[in-house]
Amino acid sequence: MKTIFRIVTWLILLLILALGVLFSAQNDTPVSLDLLLVSFSARPLALWVLLAFVLGGCIGMLTSAVVLWRLRAALLKANWQLRMTREKAQREKT
Repeated sequence: MKTIFRIVTWLILLLILALGVLFSAQNDTPVSLDLLLVSFSARPLALWVLLAFVLGGCIGMLTSAVVLWRLRAALLKANWQLRMTREKAQREKT
C-alpha cells in the first residue's frame, strides 16, 4: 500500500511538473509588473503566474502552520488541565 501511495505521489508530481513546463512554453509573452511602490521589468507571463502560485502556496502553508501551532498549544493545555484534574480527583478519593 505504501508503494502504491509513493507511485501515485510521484505520478502526480510529474504531471504537475509537465503542466508547468507546458504552461511556461505557451505563455512566453513578456509582461511588466507594476505594483504600488515597485515596478518590475518585463518577464514572461508564465513566470509571474507561477511565482504568484508558489507564493500563495507558501503563504497558505505558513498560515496553516500558525493555526496548527495554536491548536497544538490549546491541546497541550487541555491535556495538562485534564491530568491535574485527574490527580486532584485521585487525591480526594484516597
